[in-house]
Amino acid sequence: MTHVPRTLAVVAACWTIAASASAQSPAPSPPAAASAPVAAVTLERVRALAPRIEQNLRENVIPFWFPRCVDTTHGGYTVHYGPKGEPLPGGVKMIVTQSRQLWLASALLRSRYAPPGLRGAADHGFRFLRDVMWDKTHGGFYWQVDVTGKQVMRPQKHLYGQAFAVYAISEYAIATGDKEALAFALQAFRLIDAKAHDAVHGGYREYFAADWSAPPAGDTSPLGAAADVKLMNTHLHLLEAFATLLRASADPVVRERLIELVGIETHAVVRVGWTAHTDRHQADWTPILDAAAARVSYGHDIENIWLVSDALDALNQPVAPYTDLFRNVFAYSRQHGWDDAKGGFYDSGPKGQPADRRQKVWWVQSEVIVAALEMYRQTKDPAYLDIFDKTWRFIDTAQTDWTNGEWFESIAPDGTPSRGNKATAWKGGYHNGRALLQVLDRLARLK
Repeated sequence: MTHVPRTLAVVAACWTIAASASAQSPAPSPPAAASAPVAAVTLERVRALAPRIEQNLRENVIPFWFPRCVDTTHGGYTVHYGPKGEPLPGGVKMIVTQSRQLWLASALLRSRYAPPGLRGAADHGFRFLRDVMWDKTHGGFYWQVDVTGKQVMRPQKHLYGQAFAVYAISEYAIATGDKEALAFALQAFRLIDAKAHDAVHGGYREYFAADWSAPPAGDTSPLGAAADVKLMNTHLHLLEAFATLLRASADPVVRERLIELVGIETHAVVRVGWTAHTDRHQADWTPILDAAAARVSYGHDIENIWLVSDALDALNQPVAPYTDLFRNVFAYSRQHGWDDAKGGFYDSGPKGQPADRRQKVWWVQSEVIVAALEMYRQTKDPAYLDIFDKTWRFIDTAQTDWTNGEWFESIAPDGTPSRGNKATAWKGGYHNGRALLQVLDRLARLK
């Protein structure tokens, strides 16, 4: 594969050329408006949902986490609660969730929904990342420490974790005006860029030993991929992190890398004939499409739409050249993963086939409601309001645990909620907290 395009104009042109060249491939899914009759959902009806959405944030999500997740004994945040929200013994502190909780505290600080004492909770999380999770010998953030923070359990460096740390610290710097925090975020970015950026093929190598050398042969990354694989998912969150860091710093290298990541997330990871994304790629961005990898994660595809749109906003670049791509990506997920009867999207499915993993996962629904509003903003197509309306009502009545707080991790096809833990190393308040903040802001601004 040729070098990943480095300017947005070239990337958009490459997408057009690729689409034309695939004329003999299966046609992409039709735009949302053509794939199903449009329900009579108006913007006024959707905006009328705002008080209930705000209630979910204020009365369900925020009090579940703050202040009780602040670990005043060991530092950082506790993310180990049972099905009813009960504290559990043990647990670990992983860079991804510690960063996501810091991001949530910082984002809430910038909103009108911040509860009293939240600045202290954010300061607390920032200190834990800086003083405990940061490798003072080799640089970068450890993947995982024990609950006390005294034992490094997984010292390896993975770009997925590094991305969330940069994201959280950048948000914290914006929320607090802390110049030292911004300098730390830029320090982390420059280390990541020096150690992991692929100047030949674009993007980033993802998985390293503690000292940033190659991991042992055969070692599998914490995300379950071989060490030399590039993931759409990792690069999606690098894009998210760099967009926030660019807003905080206006750094020219951050800007250049963000442009590159937009190209990757709208070109290199897109399978034009489907039109959908795949996750696993070789170093030169050749897709890995064996039986296990030739499948689509509807949540990641839909999340990519609004995060790329947000990155373009951070770059002060127009979104219009990408809207047709976004329409078709959304339409693919709608065709194969949407439950029109009950609302909500299923987890994933094989190429060109209906979803076979049909649980409705909390983070997928979170991304849907943001992306649906973003697509309505771009197109004014009321079909996206219908998707938003039905997905929100599913979240409100089925995904949200109004008794014990937070959202159920997943809902089975028969409507039964999962009985798993409410908080784990992979489940914090980031996806749904971020979605509720985004939706409330977008509903207020939509005309």
